[in-house]
Amino acid sequence: MFEAAAADELSRRAPLAARMRPKNLDEFVGQRQLLAPGATLRALIETDRLSSAIFFGPAGSGKTTLAQIIASSTKKVFVTMSATSAGVKEVREVLDEANRELGMTSRGTILFLDEIHRFSKTQQDALLPGVESGIVVLIGATTENPFFSLTSPLLSRSTLWRFEPIGRDELAELGRRAVDDEKAVIDDEALAVCCDLADGDARALLTTLEVAIAVAQARSGEEVHISLADIEAARTTRAIRHGRDEHYDVVSALIKSIRGSDPDAAVYWLARLLVAGEDPRFVARRLVILSSEDVGMADPFGLVVAESAAAALDRVGLPEAALNLAEAVVYLATAPKSNRTALAIWQAQSDVEDGPLASVPPRLRGANYQGARSLGHGVGYEYPHDDPSGFVEADYLPDELAGRRYYEPSDHGLEREIAERLERWWKSRRGAGGST
Repeated sequence: MFEAAAADELSRRAPLAARMRPKNLDEFVGQRQLLAPGATLRALIETDRLSSAIFFGPAGSGKTTLAQIIASSTKKVFVTMSATSAGVKEVREVLDEANRELGMTSRGTILFLDEIHRFSKTQQDALLPGVESGIVVLIGATTENPFFSLTSPLLSRSTLWRFEPIGRDELAELGRRAVDDEKAVIDDEALAVCCDLADGDARALLTTLEVAIAVAQARSGEEVHISLADIEAARTTRAIRHGRDEHYDVVSALIKSIRGSDPDAAVYWLARLLVAGEDPRFVARRLVILSSEDVGMADPFGLVVAESAAAALDRVGLPEAALNLAEAVVYLATAPKSNRTALAIWQAQSDVEDGPLASVPPRLRGANYQGARSLGHGVGYEYPHDDPSGFVEADYLPDELAGRRYYEPSDHGLEREIAERLERWWKSRRGAGGST
């Protein structure tokens, strides 16, 4: 009786997010792609046939909540561990106990391992035999991309279930449910702003609402009416965090937006990186690389702009250097695009690596030392500056690669002019149509 009373009191004192946790799948909000009636994951849970799984998704998307629903519905023993505190010793103890339980009662064991990405390779290797043999069914929860943080053997023995951020309509449903449960009311505008601030995180939504309810109650007494001002008072800042996988995703979005010549999208993704506290020098380095890889000779000044933004960052620092980075991003996004210099060096490197390596033709060898001419070095070389046009048609590639074409200018920006110039100079070679 005492334990029941204590549990009841704790439930009343628990945070709103804990009190609003669903008891079953029908109460679960979000992840309909996984848990709608007839969905695969739901069917596995309802039939108690879930095999080892990794729940991967952002904070507040319901990973731990779903694990608790599984714990209350499974006939298996359910053991919870946190990767922040458990070590190899604790893992082996769980596996030994699971083995004894299986032998004595024929009951399997589900091991829920929160923040599994924090497990080292050694800890994951200690877990692997139990997962591989079926002694335990592993449910790992992580906010990190498991392909970055988990070993291949563990991944190959687990099913990956991706959790998405909670949708805005679903957050609103959850918010109204919580407000009703607290015997309060909330303005539509206030709830909409609260959902926007939560950014797909159900826990953040409920935490903000809990503080807003306390603010409203202190202001108005028994009748709790939550206004926009209460929401703003409860959460005045918006924390934006990037996991390792989202870091690469946002950088990829920035690069692809610039390559796709969309300055608005490019500036937005730049802002996402800066507000999330990403290293601005990393962003600057990516812009310098992109200026040559994606803009290239269509606008060679793009490299100068990107390099200048990187130098300005070192000189000025944030937040002011955000202006310099934004200028570079807009310049590169609006510049004509060409990857022909990148293709040229990649193909040339491939030829060198896959070679045989061709020897330098004697006419191109260094002849600036005594005796070089007697070896034939430099013999037959014509100095272009001695010609009034500044150009002499000659062969500069090794004989084995004669006619090979690496750089093919595009018809974009400055490269159109470059193509015309090369056509004038190399009429015979360009007309022959060498391979690339």
